[in-house]
Amino acid sequence: MSRHPEVLWAQRSDKVYLTISLPDAKDICVKCEPQGLFTFSAVGVHGESFHFTLELFGKIVPEGCKTNVGLRNIICSIMKEEKGWWKRLLKSEEKPAPYIKVDWNKWCDDEEQPNSDSASDDDDAAYVGEDDESSDDEGLLYLPDLEKARGN
Repeated sequence: MSRHPEVLWAQRSDKVYLTISLPDAKDICVKCEPQGLFTFSAVGVHGESFHFTLELFGKIVPEGCKTNVGLRNIICSIMKEEKGWWKRLLKSEEKPAPYIKVDWNKWCDDEEQPNSDSASDDDDAAYVGEDDESSDDEGLLYLPDLEKARGN
C-alpha cells in the first residue's frame, strides 16, 4: 500500500513550488505533464512506497520543471504555461487532501513578488523574506510574544 508524504506548496506568477517532506528518499520519480498532471513516487528510508498524483489548477511546461533532491525533502519547481496567480493548487474545488498544505515560508503575494528583470532566473531555493545581511541573531528563530500582542 502506498503512503503520502507531506506536501507543502507555494506559488509565484510564473511557478509553483512543491516541497515534499521525505527524508532519505530513494528511487525518486517525478513526472510533469502539460495538462497539469504532476506525479511523484519514491521509496522511503524503511522501504515503504510513497506515491501521489496531483491534477494542478492550470497547464504547465514540463521542460520548465526542476527537481532538487535534498537530505530531508524534495523541492519541485513547476513552470506555469501562462503567467498568473492560481486560485488554488488543484483543479478540483474540493478541499485538498490533508497531506497538502501551504508553505508559508515560500509564499509570496503578487505585490511582494520581486521584479522579474532584476530577479535571478534560478530562484528555486530562495525563501521569501530572507536577506543576505548578517545579524547578531543569525540562525535563531524569532517568535513574537503572543501574550503582548494580544494585550495581556
